[in-house]
Amino acid sequence: MVFGRPDRGIRPQAAPLTLKLLVAGGFGVGKTTLVGSVSEIMPLRTEELLTEAGRPVDDTSGVEAKRTTTVAMDFGRITLREDLVLYLFGTPGQDRFWFLWDELAQGALGAVVLADTRRLADCFAAVDYFERRGIAFTLAVNCFDDAPRHSAEAVRDALDLDPEVPVVMCDARERESVKRVLVSVVEHALATGITARTPATV
Repeated sequence: MVFGRPDRGIRPQAAPLTLKLLVAGGFGVGKTTLVGSVSEIMPLRTEELLTEAGRPVDDTSGVEAKRTTTVAMDFGRITLREDLVLYLFGTPGQDRFWFLWDELAQGALGAVVLADTRRLADCFAAVDYFERRGIAFTLAVNCFDDAPRHSAEAVRDALDLDPEVPVVMCDARERESVKRVLVSVVEHALATGITARTPATV
């Protein structure tokens, strides 16, 4: 408003588009680290110390130094552009907390399935979960310092992923690396949605 008159040249700024993404994978694969490294707000974490009582059900092979585990979810937020905000929900990795996944998956555009080449089979359950529910996902290999290196195609073949599923290498500790993973998820999810809505031509 200029001198009591509305300025017709100024338009109210549109609210940004907000999208929900899940971050899933096996126990100790780096989900909490990924959400924390990229979140622009203080991430919400629901971690508890590992105890002797959980030793029979929490397989720490390959991640022996791990001392805590997520028991509900991680939550973070990142603004990719002025008009695009992502809300990240990290899922718990252990089987006994999978009942939470259905609640967390409601309204999700897509997901990151984080994998560790030392324990690649641990991400099968997450891959199967999103495939069965038709939720687009990117398979992100978290390149731990002491983990064996494999090509994206070798990982794809080992997990028997569909050709259109993106497979990317990342470092869950590095913000820019994680941002590339999130962009991949959004692009793949949007492309998958467009394909699903487009009638096939004969």
